[in-house]
Amino acid sequence: MTQDERVYRVVVNDEEQYSIWPADRDLPPGWVADGTEGPRAACLEHVERVWTDMRPRGLRERMGQLG
Repeated sequence: MTQDERVYRVVVNDEEQYSIWPADRDLPPGWVADGTEGPRAACLEHVERVWTDMRPRGLRERMGQLG
């Protein structure tokens, strides 16, 4: 199976950081699927749409408290 044929899923961690992961592999600890699966390119497009602030959640919260 080539990379283009493989099915991926979009995953997110507690810090609201996104990644993609092969759908046929167990997720690494600390990551959960967000419900999006498909070809690599489609998953990466989804990540680009939803992950608009690259800062970890904890940093965003701390910066919000300072502002």
